[in-house]
Amino acid sequence: MDFGLQGTVVLVTGAASGLGTTIAELYAAEGARVGVNYRTKPEQAAAVVEGIVAAGGEAFAVAGDLTQDEDVVAMYDAMEAHFGGPVEVLVNNAAYCPTAPTAELESDVYMHTVNVNMGGTFRCCKELIRRLDAAGKAGRIVNISSQAAFRGSRSGKSAYDSSKMGIVGLTISLARELSAKGYNVNCVLPGLMYTEMIADAVAKDPESFNSRVPLNRLGQTKEIADVAVFLGSKCASYMTGSTVAVDGGLSMH
Repeated sequence: MDFGLQGTVVLVTGAASGLGTTIAELYAAEGARVGVNYRTKPEQAAAVVEGIVAAGGEAFAVAGDLTQDEDVVAMYDAMEAHFGGPVEVLVNNAAYCPTAPTAELESDVYMHTVNVNMGGTFRCCKELIRRLDAAGKAGRIVNISSQAAFRGSRSGKSAYDSSKMGIVGLTISLARELSAKGYNVNCVLPGLMYTEMIADAVAKDPESFNSRVPLNRLGQTKEIADVAVFLGSKCASYMTGSTVAVDGGLSMH
């Protein structure tokens, strides 16, 4: 299947590790020119870019703290200067996830989580829309939420879970607002997936993770990234405002 991404400029936030890295790699494999956003991991972002280039793709590491308006503007400026054109596909993947019982969660930690997850998504969407509107173009936005937005958590992730639900609401609002302009705005709902962050815990008791999923296993980052690439492609041209669960059946309804 031809996703129609050859030469498309794509920005993936939080792409220096985990799911973001896989998303960036898969877009590049489809011929997209990819911006690998990072905040505090320049060496890891550089390694991601090196891997993409070694595989024959095109990528650029771009720094940016998504809680800061000026950083987001500078990030888009850097992307345009490097690739010679505007970002056409935005994948909002960057996220922060503190863990603490709500009664013990500091208010500033909660608000920081919202500012990164929801605020960062808002800022990146705003700047994309502002620039594409000025150029008379439309783009595609893929927001990464979580099945926890609907299911919640028993492990003290109220800040993360509620911010991810906010991303679902923002997706629907933007999709309706921008539909007449030709934008496609959709959301991916990943479930439990295997990353380096939980590798040690999974190794100690894999069944405690696998048994929670109807498909009886954790997802792989590629399985989620495949959907993120599809939604950012021309193949999803008749989809907007959709929230697509890729969670092994956790949120089936």
